[in-house]
Amino acid sequence: MRFNTRVLHSTFPADPYGSTLPPVYQVSAFAHESAETLERVFDNKQPGFAYTRISNPTVAAFEKRMAVIEGGFDAVSCASGMAAVSMALLNILQSGDEIIAGSGLFGGTLDLFADLQLLGITVKFVSDVTAEKIEAQITPNTKVIFAELIGNPRLDVVNIAEVAKTANSHGIPLIIDGTTATPALVNPLELGAHIVVHSSSKYINGSGDAISGVIVDGARMNWDFERFPALLKYRKFGKLAYTARLRQDLWRNFGACIAPQNAWLNTVGLETLGIRMERLCKNALELAEYLSESGTLENVNYPGLEKSPYSALVKKQFESGCGGAILTIRTGSKERAFKLINSLKYAKIATNIGDVRTLVIHPASTIYAHSSGEQRQNAEVYDDLIRISIGLENIEDLKEDFTQAIDKMNREAS
Repeated sequence: MRFNTRVLHSTFPADPYGSTLPPVYQVSAFAHESAETLERVFDNKQPGFAYTRISNPTVAAFEKRMAVIEGGFDAVSCASGMAAVSMALLNILQSGDEIIAGSGLFGGTLDLFADLQLLGITVKFVSDVTAEKIEAQITPNTKVIFAELIGNPRLDVVNIAEVAKTANSHGIPLIIDGTTATPALVNPLELGAHIVVHSSSKYINGSGDAISGVIVDGARMNWDFERFPALLKYRKFGKLAYTARLRQDLWRNFGACIAPQNAWLNTVGLETLGIRMERLCKNALELAEYLSESGTLENVNYPGLEKSPYSALVKKQFESGCGGAILTIRTGSKERAFKLINSLKYAKIATNIGDVRTLVIHPASTIYAHSSGEQRQNAEVYDDLIRISIGLENIEDLKEDFTQAIDKMNREAS
């Protein structure tokens, strides 16, 4: 099945009453007919649900859908995208381990990495996530390679197949944050990645009404259990050890579960993900081309533009050559950036991406407020940079809105 058919007609957990969407089981606990039955459920010896922090039918339905559309073995959902990144990493890391990551990461992920370093986990940043740059940084302590598929907001694109080949040659898992690309554009697991994480609050949800995250395990990693002692207890599961430990141990103990209502909202969002991404990517490319050709801005950055250094990779790696639904522009100064942002009529000034409506933000003063000057520079977050998360509005309206905002910015600055 192709993507839009797959999200609607794959084999998902069936509702006994024939509901086309899973019901919302908004409960904390599930009763059983005997103490023996509950004991078997708790001990993973019998299917069933006991407590929503551990599992819930609505949550399980969302997780099954995510695993299917990513081509993974299983998925574990979390209370937020940051919880998903945290759990994905801590599931296999301990003090003394090293992560190799791109330097152009989302500001929240950079903040998390600073916290991990306090736990004795070293993060080594590379300017570009390429096989060559990664190879040069690998040591016996390297336990994870982490990258955003489309950097947010740097908009650099990772060649997954090449980086995965290097990761596999050293027995290191490649964890890809696929939030900005979504499974509608690419399945990283099929290209060699081992684990995919999403902030499903974004495009998967699609309406900006539920905070959540999800981890999808491809079960393709040949784990060296001596090298990854956190998984040693679960070695009997072989390639499934990562999810076994995550679900039965770390995620469960940290209490990182998603709320059933949020899982249901994400399930609803998934059903239109493919259609939305088609429109969002089309709008993003058209607006990027329009602004680039206008010559009124210093820089327009979008991976799908012909002038982008990632254009060829986008066409090769992503479905229909779509470059995602985010673009950035530079205005010349922070003052001019604020003037432009404040002059827009349709774009909402908000810290999110993947909504049905266009959102704009000044990253340097918001999502990178806690980052150092060096971190902002490495992420190419400048004082005059504006990030635009394109929505579903008619493109002509967006073009007109940005045109009048740019004209107003230029008039007031002159």
